[in-house]
Amino acid sequence: MLPYETIVKAAAGEPEAVSTVIQHYTGYIKYLSYFQGSINDDIQDHLKACLMETLPKFRFDR
Repeated sequence: MLPYETIVKAAAGEPEAVSTVIQHYTGYIKYLSYFQGSINDDIQDHLKACLMETLPKFRFDR
């Protein structure tokens, strides 16, 4: 589980925290990008881009 502070820093755009978040989700991203017997790099890149795009929009008030 990611520490709360890391998520806050990643949402603020700190590169090291963003990298930590991406590393945390790498296994899940690889699982989701598995297509027709192999890992599809295009899907994997798209999922990483979506994650990076979503981080600054993370809401802490929920």
